[in-house]
This record gives sequence, C-alpha cells and structure tokens, in this order.
Amino acid sequence: MDTRTSPFRLRIEQAQAALARHGLAAVLVPSSDPHLSEYLPERWQGRQWLSGFTGSMGTLVVTRERAAVFADSRYWVQAERELAGSGIELVKIPTGNATQHVEWLASHAKRGETVGVDGSVLGLAAAQGLRSALDAAGVALRTDFDVLAEVWPDRPGPPAAPVYEHTAPHAPLARAAKLAQLREAMGRAGASHHLVSTVDDIAWIFNLRGADVSYNPVFLAHALIGPERTTLFVADGKVNAALQAALAADGVRIAPYGDAAAALAALPADAVLLIDPKRVTLGLREAIRVGVIETINPSTLLKSRKSAAEAEHIRRAMAEDGAAMCEFYAWFERALGRERITELTIDERLSAARARRPGFAGLSFGTIAGFNANGAMPHYRATPEAHAVIEGDGLLLIDSGGQYLGGTTDITRVWPIGTPSAAQKRDYTLVLKGTLALSRTRFPRGTLSPMLDAIARAPLWEHGLEYGHGTGHGVGYFLNVHEGPQTISKAIPDANMAMEPGMITSVEPGLYRPGQWGVRIENLVLNVPSAVGGEFGEFLEFETLTLCPIDTRCIDRSLLRADEIAWLNGYHATVRERLTPLVSGDAADWLQRRTEAI
Repeated sequence: MDTRTSPFRLRIEQAQAALARHGLAAVLVPSSDPHLSEYLPERWQGRQWLSGFTGSMGTLVVTRERAAVFADSRYWVQAERELAGSGIELVKIPTGNATQHVEWLASHAKRGETVGVDGSVLGLAAAQGLRSALDAAGVALRTDFDVLAEVWPDRPGPPAAPVYEHTAPHAPLARAAKLAQLREAMGRAGASHHLVSTVDDIAWIFNLRGADVSYNPVFLAHALIGPERTTLFVADGKVNAALQAALAADGVRIAPYGDAAAALAALPADAVLLIDPKRVTLGLREAIRVGVIETINPSTLLKSRKSAAEAEHIRRAMAEDGAAMCEFYAWFERALGRERITELTIDERLSAARARRPGFAGLSFGTIAGFNANGAMPHYRATPEAHAVIEGDGLLLIDSGGQYLGGTTDITRVWPIGTPSAAQKRDYTLVLKGTLALSRTRFPRGTLSPMLDAIARAPLWEHGLEYGHGTGHGVGYFLNVHEGPQTISKAIPDANMAMEPGMITSVEPGLYRPGQWGVRIENLVLNVPSAVGGEFGEFLEFETLTLCPIDTRCIDRSLLRADEIAWLNGYHATVRERLTPLVSGDAADWLQRRTEAI
C-alpha cells in the first residue's frame, strides 16, 4: 500500500492537524470506552479507525511527527500486516498490561508541552500512572481532548439494543439478594454508596443482559448503589415499562445515561463512595466531591465464584456445546477433500451447529480458524479478503465459543490435515503436556492464580520453548468470555487473584512458529474442593468442564508418560459418556472414533 494514499495515513494526518489546532504535542488513544470494556461498541473503536489495527488490545499514540501502535506478542504478526503502508510504527511490548506507551510519550514530548487524552475513556489507575510519568518529564496532561470528535465525521452513535432480563432458572440468585450482598460488602468497607461502571458487573448485579457489545451480552450503563435505593443510568428507550416496574420493585430507579456524573457530584456531603480504581474512568472520578474508598468492586469477586446451581447449568451448556462440535467435526472430516473448505466455511458451519443447540444465545467471541501459518497468530481472524483454503498437509487451529443462557464456553482444538510432520507432532504433544499438567494440579485454597502459570509452561520450558500470552483467564456466566479477577499468567499477583471454589478459568498453553503453524489446546476448568488436604488446610483441584475430544493423531506418544495417557483416556471416556445421549448418526460415530483410548 502506498503510504501517500493509505486511508489510515490520511486519518493520522487529520489527527496531527487537530493536535496543531489545539496546541498539543501528542494524543493517546487507548482501546477503551467509558466502561473500560475489552470489546468495544463501534463508537469507541477509534484506535482501530485511526490506525487500521484490528486487534482487541493495543494503544495508539500520535505526535505531530509520527504515530505508533503498542501491541503485545499475540498481535505482532497481525499488526505488522495491518499497519503496512500506513506509516504507523509497531512498538512490540511484552504483555497487554505493559506501559511502554507511557514511557514513549514521556520521552517524545518536550518539557513544557502538553499531551491530550479523552479522560472519559481513560481508566483511573492508568491515568494516575500516565500523569506521574508526564509530571516527571515536565509535560502537562489535558484530559478533555477527544480527538475522535475532531476527525471522525461519520462516527457511529451509541448502541441502542434493548435490555432484557436474565431469568430463573438460569439466574438462580435474585437481584434483590445480590444487592443485599453488595450492601453488606459496602458496609464492611465503610462505604455508604458504590459506583459501578463495568458493564459485566452491572449485568450480573441486576440479572439483566443486552447486546451493546459484540459477543458479550451486556449493555452500556452506570449504577449508583445507595443504602436503600439504586439508580441505573441507561440510555432512553433501552428498558421497557414492564422491566422498569420489575426493577422498581427491587428499589432500582432508571435514569438517563448521561446523568451519572451529575448524580455523583450531587451526593450528600457525608456520603462515602466505594470505587474500583481499575474499573472506573478518570472522567467520572473527577465528578466526585465526597470521600472515596478505593477497592475492588465486590461484584467482581462475587460473580467470579459460581454457585452450585450455576455450575450445574454450566455443565449442561458445555454438553450442548460439545454436541454441536461433534456435529461440526463429523461434517468437516467427511467433507474434507471432497468439498472446498476455507477458514470462513469453518466459522459458518461451526456457528450454525451451535445455533441449533438449546439455550444458545450467540457466539462468545469471533471464531478463530487458522490453518498452518495463520494458526501462528493467536488472535487471527479470517476475512473474505484474506483467508486460507483447508487443503494439503498441516495443522488447523480452531478457537471458538458460545453464549448460552446457562453459561459461556471457550475451547481451542488443533486438528491434523493430511499428514502432520514429526515437528508438528512434537509441538502438539508438548503443549498437550502443559494442558494436562495444569488440569491435574491440586493447590491450597487461596493460592494466587498467577502462581500456577509455570506449571503449564514447564513442559515447554524444558525444551527451550515459550508462548507470549497468558495461560488462563476467568470466564463469566452467560457474560464476558474474559473475566477477572483471577488470571493464570505472568501478571504480578495481588490478593484479589486468590483461587476460590466456583471460579471458572481457561487452561490454554500454546506454541507458535511464525509463518509455519500454531498449537493451542484449551479447556475451561472449575475450582472444586479436593479430597486431599487436612492438617495443611483446604485444597482445590480442577474439574474439566469442556467436553470435546482432544485429537490423538497429532500425539508423539514417546513424549507422554503413562499417567498422562491415563488422564487423557479418562477424559475421553467422560466426553463419550456425557455427549453420547445428545448426538446421533455421523456425529455419534465421530464421537466414538475420536474418544477411543490410546
């Protein structure tokens, strides 16, 4: 692409012209919205619109002379391709939480200059770090500069999808009971009021769902919880009269979305407000005039610990999801070599199979189907303009998931196409050993989740191999596929990451050879009490929830121990037992074939 005619080069130039008009040296464009969401409504996808980089995480910095996207290793290959010809440089960072963009900004802005950012989409904790670094460099920060309002002429408006209720039996705990839990937690923290802005917390608290964000059944809102009354700030027309009446019966009042800041400013002088600095924006924080207690949202902890009733619904959702995959993979193996199959075909067919299952409400993220070199990009997404045909020899990686009324699924499998090479089998087996090692782990209750990360990496480290993403993320309950507070990764742990019963986490080590192939094997697991323990305290272990065969044709058996083979055979026996009643015909035959013991 010619940098002189690249639409993204032209958009960056427009942003640079806006900097000149406002007397700014640079602008920071985070991948964020007023709720600090991971997946953004179109209106706030400004980093993507300006740069052309479509990864779900990344930060754009534009100065008067240059522009740079900061992205971690999951996106390096993708970013290099998408930024080509735009004149925007890629700065490779070690993790998605890295702050190199802050240091870069501080070093590129001169003492006495000013950097702009839209404070309404900048997290409070991030703002504190940014301001500190710029202050040290003698650089001022302006927090009311929305560059998108200056340069995006046809910027989409806020989403308008209706809000609906998540009802029993799939929502086992009533809204009033959840609000009572929150008020009890507020009281323990010494707070009279509590601001919640994260949309997954709000959806969970109020047993409501929506469609404002792709793949996540959430809606844009803020909530202000008081000692007796609660106000839900949501756009006009999104909550119908019947639902408003049901909310009112539980002491919840609906107010216009834009009134949240004014309501915070109007809190009584003796109020004490609980806010989570990692989950509220600078813009809202600046509206607060009362005393503040900064701590994690109690709802973030509460919703991470699924109840026994929720766990049962999740097990049923996993079985339905597994049955859909049996149907799809039976078709796939039958059609391979006879029909033209592309990465796009896989997405269409697998999504259609899920849509036929009871309780299905949509995908939990965009399906990743990557053949050979495309599988080496962890967040690859096939497009009509660029995708692979499934033919010849190699490895096909499929990472997919569904939203069901009773749970959220996320699974990755790798399948051999033609004849896999010895090197591919070795990589596959070493990743599998990591999945098995972590899946079989027992640990004391309260163990900080990042401490478990090395267990999955050890089989790869033994051979000098590594992967650049986390090993596991929390998963919501008919909510976001990525949920905190726990993460099995190299993150610096904090006390809120303690592993507790009921938490659902992914186990997904991987290995990626750019330009060749990628391997990732992912299951979701549930923290359950372990039979071991006693004088040394309570222990937990993982119940593997995901029900789908792990392909054994890619295994180098010389690398597996007898106990690892026994676990795999036991898992396949469980998959066969749980899914057989839900499938028939070709799908049943495929299930029997792929769950045979080795």
